[in-house]
This record gives sequence, C-alpha cells and structure tokens, in this order.
Amino acid sequence: MTSQVFEPGFRGGGPVRSIARIVDTVSDRIGVALVTRDRDHGGVEPYDGLSGRWLRRGGANVFYLGTRSLRQWFGLLRELRRQRFDLLYVNSLFAPMFTILPVLAVRVGLIGADRVLIAPRGELSPGALALKATKKRLFLRWWSAVLRDMAVIWHASTPMEAGDIRSVCPWASVEINENQTALPDEPELPSTVNTGPIRLVFISRITAKKNLDLALCALSRVVSPFVFDIYGPVEDERYWAECRSIIRDMPPNARITYHGEVHPDRVRDTFASYDAFVFPTRGENFGHVIAESLSVSCPVVCSAETPWTEVLKTGGGTVVSDLSVNGLRTALQRLAAEGSVERARRRVAAGEAYRSWRAGTRDVNILDHVVGESS
Repeated sequence: MTSQVFEPGFRGGGPVRSIARIVDTVSDRIGVALVTRDRDHGGVEPYDGLSGRWLRRGGANVFYLGTRSLRQWFGLLRELRRQRFDLLYVNSLFAPMFTILPVLAVRVGLIGADRVLIAPRGELSPGALALKATKKRLFLRWWSAVLRDMAVIWHASTPMEAGDIRSVCPWASVEINENQTALPDEPELPSTVNTGPIRLVFISRITAKKNLDLALCALSRVVSPFVFDIYGPVEDERYWAECRSIIRDMPPNARITYHGEVHPDRVRDTFASYDAFVFPTRGENFGHVIAESLSVSCPVVCSAETPWTEVLKTGGGTVVSDLSVNGLRTALQRLAAEGSVERARRRVAAGEAYRSWRAGTRDVNILDHVVGESS
C-alpha cells in the first residue's frame, strides 16, 4: 500500500484520513505494509525520528521514506522483494514515486504482487482534469494503456467517482467503497444562536480546485453584513496572492480573516461556531470536510460537483448548480439576509440530513472486500 502523505501529516486533506481509516479498520487476517513519504504535503522537514524507519500501527507496518535517500530506496526495495503480495494498493493516479514507480515495478516483476488496486482520490473528476488539462490528457494516453494491460482494479469512494473513472477509462473494473470516515453516528446540535451578521467559513486546502477565489468574488457582491473566515494550508502561493487581491477590494460590509491551518482534530469544533460552510469546489471524490461540517450541524453551500448533492438538497445546505459569480452570490445573499430563527432552523436541518446519511453508510473495509473476494 502506498500514499504520498500519511499521519502524522494532515495537509493532504481528506485522503489522509481515508487511508488512516482503511489501515485502522482492516481485519486481523490481512497484513498491511504502507509506504509513505517522511514528511507532510508541501513540507521541507521530515517528521521527527521517522525518516527511514518502519513504525508499527495496530496491525500495519508503516515505512516513512526519504525520497532523496538512495540508501532508503535500496533498503526498502530489498525488504519488499522478500515477499510476494496479494495486492498493491496505490492512492493516486499521477504520483510519480508513490504510484507510477511501484506500479511499473510490479509490471516488470521487480516487486511481486498478484493484483493492483488504484484509488484516484478525485483526480479524474471533470474539475480536477480541467487543471493542467493538456499535460494530463497526454499522460493518460500512455498510462491508461499500461493500466489496462495490467487489468488493474479501481477503488471509487462513491458512485459519482465510479462514473468519473469510467468516463476516462471505459474498460475499468471499479469497486465502490464508502468506508471513508470515523465520524460519529449522531450529529452535534448547535448550542447557541447567532444573532449578529451571518458567520461563514471556508476550510480546505487553498488551491484552484477548491475555488476560494469564486467564493470571494461572489461575496464581494453580497450587500448584507457578513463574516467570512478562511482556514487551510496555502498550496499555491500565486493563487493565494490572487485571493488576497480580491480580499483587499472587499466592500465595508465584509469582514474577512485568514486564520492559517487548522489541525484535523479541531476541524469539527471550528465548523460548530459558524452558520454555513462555503465550498464551491470544482470536484470531490468524497468530501470529508462536508461530512465534518454536517456532523456539527453546519449547513454547506456547495457546488454540484460532489457526491453530497442529494444530502444537501434534503436539508444539509444549498447546492449551487450555476457555479458562476452571480449564481453563488445569489445563494449567499439569500443566506446573509435571513434572521437568526431561520439560521437556527437550517442548522437543525443540516444535523438531521447528516443523521440520515450516516445511518445509510456501509462500514466495509476496501481491503477486506477486495482481498476477501479473491481468497
């Protein structure tokens, strides 16, 4: 099993938590060896005391690889060649060192694995493919041919992602597994009612895919007073500079603050103090932050490019089908103009939508499912 980022890192967002969930809930009959990078996403310094080491985590062994160390690469390869694996599970489609390299190693027999399972983690959504589109299209012509020849299996987090995979690779054999989160069954209900200006929040990685600039442009046209707080690691400095430029030109009714990163352990507590989560993402394979927001009864104002559309329509928030400045502005202005009673009602409805969704999720581990079927 490979992943570019794993705990104690957290800047990789939802996939880090998905992989932790898989590792922590797999049955005892399956042995897991996870290879990951020795530092967080975008990090310069390795984790303290972990680089080049195997660490036991429950029933799994995790190796933290320093990718610039030839000694670590050769030591890892020597260790992996001592056994044959039932399955190589990679958590990306495009990662050079943690997907392409290990898959090719299996292809040429350098590493022994009976099958390959690929989780693209949202990389094949239309919104994601639209970013650096030419480069991705050219690469996929070659890479999809390699994967088809190997008869790989694909892991989709939702039926929506399964459709994205098949739209790019019509021949794909796809397993859908939604065991993505360790969130509670019952939502946390709001304890207070905000009687002041509406409090809006954005919590995510700051990249073009998450569409923060669209949220800011839409909010610049909202005439009611509002608070908009932004949390998340800056992955693209140029993009963040564009966002800051929009913030500088905001009207007097806006109060916007960037609070930096928020640790995953604090995300739900942070959502709990807001009236709505503004998330016009270009595409999500799952959307952990949406689940986390709903789990504390914080409604979500979201694009239609996520698997949460039906949940949000039943009371979890607002789905913006017209993902333009005016389309998003209309939805946000309507919320900003509401009174405290209506805001409280929306929060209760968001909690109820979360409860219904949680009751319908199946708790099946993807490794148990795939490996178990072949046993």
